[in-house]
Amino acid sequence: MKFLRQLAIAAAVSVVSTSAMAGSLEFKLINKSSFVITELYASPSNVRSWEEDILGMDVLGSGESVNVTIADGRRACEYDLKIVFDDGDELEDTTDLCDTGSYTVTD
Repeated sequence: MKFLRQLAIAAAVSVVSTSAMAGSLEFKLINKSSFVITELYASPSNVRSWEEDILGMDVLGSGESVNVTIADGRRACEYDLKIVFDDGDELEDTTDLCDTGSYTVTD
């Protein structure tokens, strides 16, 4: 089994209330893993398909972080996240982005 499949995901330490912001959620994605994140997808949990890759042509290296804004016009708080690493492994998780100021990926 690949090491990445054993990643521990920890949702944020800081709490930010973004539910008051009409259809816009913000959080910091922190990569504390030893792998490069090449793709990030976020879709409301009640949507059965993934939205576009948030990172696009960018990547998030080990030890780096990025501020993510989801301005999809929805008032949803619970989002499914899909993180793809440079070795092809994928990690999926569900988190309440209205209560989360950051999302940390660790080994």
